[in-house]
Amino acid sequence: MSTPFAFDEFPILKTERFNLREAEEQDAPDILALYSDETVVEFMPFTPFETVDDAMDEMRWYAKIFREQSGLRWMIEDVGSGKVVGTCGFLNREDIHNRAEIGYDLHPDYWGKGVMTEVAHAVLYFGFVNMQLNKIEAKVEPQNEASIRLLHKLGFQQEGLLRQHEFEKGRYIDLALFSKLKSDL
Repeated sequence: MSTPFAFDEFPILKTERFNLREAEEQDAPDILALYSDETVVEFMPFTPFETVDDAMDEMRWYAKIFREQSGLRWMIEDVGSGKVVGTCGFLNREDIHNRAEIGYDLHPDYWGKGVMTEVAHAVLYFGFVNMQLNKIEAKVEPQNEASIRLLHKLGFQQEGLLRQHEFEKGRYIDLALFSKLKSDL
């Protein structure tokens, strides 16, 4: 068996239409455009970004989880335009259990075009093969129908409902728990 990904150098992934790469300082305006959109952050635990500093803080968090080896977040760069149109990656990695949670977001201009399906396949493959994960989880608000459709398309199964699992934006929210196992491949 090969050695699992060591978190020593940020991996670059390529799909037909996108480069998946580490965040760079010049991505801040694109990250601001992404997370300042209310429809993008509707089901996220924060309010819309207002400044480039907000975007820089987010990108610093991406660097932090990589350093801590608890996750990695790729910028989804459109090959044609060079613009960052979303992010995708892993968080809450538990090395002892070979498990991580997938997260993703996409600018509304790119919704409905198969972007996240294309990107998530590459990210899931990296997780199962390179990181040697056994289980990849996703936690989604039950009202986030688009995300749930994507998870079903990717072969995830719903495991259950975490009732009032998190306190976000002044209220308790339920989270539907989905997972995909390496043996599901």
